[in-house]
Amino acid sequence: MTWIITTEDPRTADATTLRRDYYDEVASRYWERPATEQEIDEGLTDDGTDLLVEPTGTFVVGRYEGKPSACAGMVLLDAELAELTRVFVRPEVRGTGGGGQLLKAVEETARTYGAKRIQLDTRNDLVEARGLYTKHGYREVEALNAKQYAEHWFVKDLTEA
Repeated sequence: MTWIITTEDPRTADATTLRRDYYDEVASRYWERPATEQEIDEGLTDDGTDLLVEPTGTFVVGRYEGKPSACAGMVLLDAELAELTRVFVRPEVRGTGGGGQLLKAVEETARTYGAKRIQLDTRNDLVEARGLYTKHGYREVEALNAKQYAEHWFVKDLTEA
């Protein structure tokens, strides 16, 4: 039962499938019904994926027992601030340590880019995500933005070991 985390272009077949599954889950939870293929396609249109590659960001894919099972992205907002985005672990492998490994990989890359802090926003219904962030040293703070779906904001200092 092993996780392998690798940096990957977010437009590869595996990464695209994971991004679609991520959007399907968050949209379905929000609308309290299954998202349609059209809604998923619309949600992924112009979603900033181009920023999830060097030099503006990164995207990592986690494979559990060889199967693409998780992903996370990071975008540099400025020279010292990064944003964590698109964190997703397939439900059947949650609790196996992959989420923490995704965060570690993204944070390490953010540090190499010079980021001193990483932040994110999330929603009330994404309870597992909020628990993951808290477990790995993110602290909840006052609102950092006024995005439509943002209900909780977290930050982590990347200068601490």
